[in-house]
Amino acid sequence: MLDYHKAKGAEVTLAAMPVPLEEAKRFGILITDEDRKISEFEEKPANPRSNLASMGIYIFNWKTLKEALIANASQPALDFGKHVIPYCHSNGAPCYAYEFNGYWKDVGTLNSYWEANMELIDIIPEFNLYEEFWRIYTKGDVIPPQYISEDAVVDKCIIGEGTEIYGEVHNSVIGPNVVIGKGSVIRDSIIMKNTSVGENVVMDKAIVAEDVVVGNNVVIGCGEEAPNVLKPAVYSFGLAAIGENSVIPDNVKIGKNTAISGVTTKEDYPDGELAAGQVIAAKDGGKE
Repeated sequence: MLDYHKAKGAEVTLAAMPVPLEEAKRFGILITDEDRKISEFEEKPANPRSNLASMGIYIFNWKTLKEALIANASQPALDFGKHVIPYCHSNGAPCYAYEFNGYWKDVGTLNSYWEANMELIDIIPEFNLYEEFWRIYTKGDVIPPQYISEDAVVDKCIIGEGTEIYGEVHNSVIGPNVVIGKGSVIRDSIIMKNTSVGENVVMDKAIVAEDVVVGNNVVIGCGEEAPNVLKPAVYSFGLAAIGENSVIPDNVKIGKNTAISGVTTKEDYPDGELAAGQVIAAKDGGKE
């Protein structure tokens, strides 16, 4: 990218990546000519004219950047994408887009976060966690290895250390110190660390945060989709989202595009069900 910046004689270069047009409205979009010189910027446009999204990675010539920062010093909440780069462009600085086609994911929505995790399960994922030539080192807690019972079924999953599986887990990412009870079936889901899932639970396409307790005989992600009543743009794509430290009681059903936060009781579920698109924000079992 630096070589490209120099070769173009640019004063500002923005790393950019093509994204699906339906996703483009979530990004700062670059309009360029055939030489990738930027002619216009569109900040999260409702009707994008390009699918070339800014990645938030920039190279500036120092003189150009210094001038822009001084000129915009009084700007509240000064932002590169909203203020600095448009200032440079409007003052005639040559701005270019460097198209990047490697691995990069913006996980600013629940769906993109879910998709990024599901891609890790591929036999050879695009972002290969097991690449020998570019190893990823993380700090691991000193905890026991995974335990998979003799009756358990595990298929195409990532399972964290210390996790105990007594049921079935398919196409899912399971964090460390999670317990999946006997008779439970987990599909296409993300379950974060220290979460306990009871017995005979059916979970489809859910994101479950840390330190959650899911009771016995619970069904999550059932029925048809409906728009979320609180934030339809956030809680969507058929996902069920459960926040950290939440408690789900026994024998309830939870639909798609739902959101739950807090310690809930059976009284929070009319007729034992949270319908698709509904939200529970509870504390110690009481609605807020």
